[in-house]
Amino acid sequence: MALTIGVPAETFPGERRVVMTPRAMDALAKSSVEFLIEPRAGVAAGFPDSEYQQKGARIAANRAEVFASSEVVLQVRTPGANPEAGRADLSLLRSRQVLIGFGEPLTAGPAYAELATRGVTSFAMELIPRITRAQSMDALSSMATIAGYKAVIMAADALPRMFPMLMTAAGTLTPARAFVLGAGVAGLQAIATARRLGAVVQAYDVRAAVREQIESLGAKFVAVELDSAQAEDKGGYAKELGEDFYRKQRELLTEVVRQQDVVITTAAVPGKKAPILITRDMVAGMAPGSVIVDIAAERGGNCELTQPGRTIVENGVSIMGPLNIPASIPFHASQMYSRNVATFLRHIIKDGAVNIDQQDEITRETLVTHGGEVVNARVRDLLGHAKQSS
Repeated sequence: MALTIGVPAETFPGERRVVMTPRAMDALAKSSVEFLIEPRAGVAAGFPDSEYQQKGARIAANRAEVFASSEVVLQVRTPGANPEAGRADLSLLRSRQVLIGFGEPLTAGPAYAELATRGVTSFAMELIPRITRAQSMDALSSMATIAGYKAVIMAADALPRMFPMLMTAAGTLTPARAFVLGAGVAGLQAIATARRLGAVVQAYDVRAAVREQIESLGAKFVAVELDSAQAEDKGGYAKELGEDFYRKQRELLTEVVRQQDVVITTAAVPGKKAPILITRDMVAGMAPGSVIVDIAAERGGNCELTQPGRTIVENGVSIMGPLNIPASIPFHASQMYSRNVATFLRHIIKDGAVNIDQQDEITRETLVTHGGEVVNARVRDLLGHAKQSS
């Protein structure tokens, strides 16, 4: 008998992605699974019900049927990442059901505690380890690629000048100057996109090791002579550093920022508030018409003036704090995310059933709740700290 995988529609406000596209289902064709799709679940991303049916999926009568008839439920945002509307799904989930999706496990521990109480086995896609054999499952990197690209497009649209140098009969137009803070996946994609649009690009990251990657994309690396040896954790993510480090960094970056037309900030530490890299004084030194796009707005922002979800103008400088950028490009964001999820499903499904092998690093690191308990060590520790401080 085939394992039933349910795909409900997303209920988070403004969320247009779908967790599984019709084409991504092909990757599971040999895995003894069948898909049950909530009506119109993929429409906002550009995937009508008819395309799912052509791939052999069944369209459910309603959302309740998806949850009631599925052994595995896939979501872009599980209740942890959808704290208000997602609460309605908790009553639909049952013991031993498997839930997979983004869930903000490092900040939404109580939601996972409730999933554990209900006996749900849950996996958080944010926790996919950054190891070679898990690269094709790395959903955070996929979404960061989308965010880095779109941030530059937003900046180009808001900037009162063009990005490339143009030689015209009316004279030569000088190229825009762009500065990217943070050279993770989002930052590197922002660099590449700004370069393709013709800007002169500089970039900075606390990890000196990324200098070669920055320069390979045609950008100039801004060298800050500080001890950055401890700036990267074993998973390849930037670590949170001390306030003294950030204070010295801001002093050194002030002059660089002053010269820019566009600043894209991407520095985020999983589960932590984003570090302040662009101060109010730095913004005051920028020319009117300049643009800051703060990709880290969901974590509070890298700019001191960022207001998450809003665009404000301070001394003529536009400061954009976009939220959920991948949802603004839902077709390709869904395509990339669903491939990550499909690959993860192939990893854990054996002989038509979900196999929970906690000796496997990928399974162990992404598994948050199982057997009525929060089993992920990081999430469990955070919940313990929260209880102690309350």
